[in-house]
Amino acid sequence: MSNVKIKQVWMAALKAPDKRFKILTGTVLIFIVLSTLPAFFGHIEKREGIVLNDWLLAHIPAYNVSVIIFAIIWGIATLTVIRALYNPDIYIKYVWTLLLINIARIISIELVALNPPKGLIRLSDPLTGIFYGNANITKDLFFSGHTAILVLIFLCLEKRSDKIVCFIGIITVAILLLIQHIHYSIDVLAAPVIVYILFTITSYFLKLDKPVKLQATPAVKTI
Repeated sequence: MSNVKIKQVWMAALKAPDKRFKILTGTVLIFIVLSTLPAFFGHIEKREGIVLNDWLLAHIPAYNVSVIIFAIIWGIATLTVIRALYNPDIYIKYVWTLLLINIARIISIELVALNPPKGLIRLSDPLTGIFYGNANITKDLFFSGHTAILVLIFLCLEKRSDKIVCFIGIITVAILLLIQHIHYSIDVLAAPVIVYILFTITSYFLKLDKPVKLQATPAVKTI
């Protein structure tokens, strides 16, 4: 699809009152929530929590696999951006579910006070570091945000080939997070279940069952 077609798709979406509301409101709300994360993560990093006795982690030697983790995450994120350029509904579903995911994580992390797993190797990414206040945060544990984002992308993507690639990415990143001891097993296992529930709720209320139709460009008559 050409740049002109992409522009037409988004212009059509923004001209539809319902979709325009969802796009603009969702964007504003997610910006507000994300802007609160540095302060929240700074708060939870100062408190003490418990260390879980994780049988699986105890049998996995810790290695630094940060580069692979972020290569997969940002590669799949790039694919999602490309698909969303062609289909605003993907963006709408993503941004509204991401809003609920972040709210759910804030609540669950606040309620479940955990100290990081034994053997944790810090995960550092200059891009996502913006939302962490550029600090080393280790206690944003239950539930796994990295796993949650990939599961959300999997649910938003529509092409079968994209879903296959994303599913492989989910499994790989989940394993690598445990290898680096970034999360407890329960953090990673709970993420897909919670995200699926939130995505189902979001989809029900958004009711994105009518794709935007582009108006046909009038044919130029030849003399």
